[in-house]
Amino acid sequence: MTMTRIGRLVMAVTLALLLSPFATGAVAQVNPVPQLPPKPYPPAPRLADGTPNLGATEPNKGHWHLTQFQDYKAVLLSHKEIPYQPWARQLALERRADKSKWDPQGYCMPPSGPRLMTTPFPMEIIQVPEQKRVVMLYEGGGHIWRIIYLDGRPHPDRDALNPSYKGHSVGRWEGDTLVVDVVGFNEGNWIDMAGDPHTDLLHLVERFTRKDLYTLRYEATIDDPGAYTEPWTIGFDIVWDPRGEIQEYICQENSTWMRRIMTEIQGMVDEQRAPRDR
Repeated sequence: MTMTRIGRLVMAVTLALLLSPFATGAVAQVNPVPQLPPKPYPPAPRLADGTPNLGATEPNKGHWHLTQFQDYKAVLLSHKEIPYQPWARQLALERRADKSKWDPQGYCMPPSGPRLMTTPFPMEIIQVPEQKRVVMLYEGGGHIWRIIYLDGRPHPDRDALNPSYKGHSVGRWEGDTLVVDVVGFNEGNWIDMAGDPHTDLLHLVERFTRKDLYTLRYEATIDDPGAYTEPWTIGFDIVWDPRGEIQEYICQENSTWMRRIMTEIQGMVDEQRAPRDR
């Protein structure tokens, strides 16, 4: 079989499977809620310079336990309804009707914006004061990471931005809250699993506050005049797992429907090659 024929076969099988009911979007990994001691919890820890410690208090132990909110209507703070532009509302309704069948994250593409914080896998925050940066590591969502610059730099000019899934993040401390300003998103993913869209005009402002040892408060204001009539805010608490460790997670290996696709493709290729091997 020529490479051209194999390529066409791969495309045909992939399209057939993606159009089938089996392809229904991202599948969440089981991520058990950690068992915590009774309240009241100890106060939020601090670094040597007095800055709130948003990460581990013991070497190589602990991570934040992220919870999936499939639809941000469940965690709206500023509105009763998401303030869509008409086209964005229609697209969001169509994606919900399709049960997120075309969710890019289901195809192992990286999550964007606040969806980084609602992909149900462990997440770790590593503060590097001497480098004036914060690094966030995510087990899920393509096993990705992001850097938040705390050195006072501005965002690049819009023409100089390289649009990306994670955008360009700069941060500052407001009291005990880390405020992160993010721009420069591409349009390659959705901001939640239900299918709410965004454009490359998205301007995200995130607020991270460690309320106590076991609780991180996360709030995000979504300001995207290309898709919404006004800014809107979501918020929720994230739980600390003091015994957890981030593990290797390869989306392409762990996604059930991705394995099915590859098995079907390999079977078709083997079937086409069989007469030649006899």
